[in-house]
Amino acid sequence: MQVSSNRKGYVSHEGCDHIFFVGFLGAGKSTVARNLGRLFGRAYVDTDRLVELACHESVAQIYEAEGENAFRDAETVVLRGLARRKSLLVSCGGGIVERRENGQLMAHMGTIVFLDGCLDDSLRQIRSLSRRPELTTLDDAPALYEHRRPLYEAVADVTISITGKTFDEVAQEAGCILWERGLL
Repeated sequence: MQVSSNRKGYVSHEGCDHIFFVGFLGAGKSTVARNLGRLFGRAYVDTDRLVELACHESVAQIYEAEGENAFRDAETVVLRGLARRKSLLVSCGGGIVERRENGQLMAHMGTIVFLDGCLDDSLRQIRSLSRRPELTTLDDAPALYEHRRPLYEAVADVTISITGKTFDEVAQEAGCILWERGLL
C-alpha cells in the first residue's frame, strides 16, 4: 500500500486500506471500531450485521435454519464485497478466522488488529448467548477460545491487549498505534 500526502495535509492511501478488528466473542471489536470511526471520521461496519442484511435473517436464524457452513459462506461473500470500498473500520465476527481464505482476504485488503485478552475478559462482556450461536452454553467457551486464539494470532498485524482496560482505553491505544503507522 502506498501512502501519500496531498497539499491539504490529509493522508491518502492507494488501494484498499481497511482496518479489521478480530478477537474472541465479547472482546469489544464493534465498540472499538465504532469509537475509532467517530474519533477519526471513518466509516465502520460489522461483518455479522452485513451478513444479516444480505441474508435478511439474524446470525442465530442462519445458524438454526442452514447451519454454520451457510453462515461462513455468507461471511466470506460479505468480506469479498468489502474490496470495493475504501478506508473502513471493520468489526469482524469472532469466527471469521475459521476460514483461512478470510484471513488472506483481510490481509490483502488492509491491516488486521487482534484484540487479545483472556477468556474471562471476553466472557464478562457476553450478556446473552442468543446472539452467539457458536456457544450453546458458556461451558463450550474454553474449548472454542483455545481453538481460535492461535488463528487470531496467525493473521494479526497488530495485537492489543484488552486485559484490565475499558473499551475507551483500548480504542485510544489502537488509535495511537494505527495513527503512528500512518493507517488512520
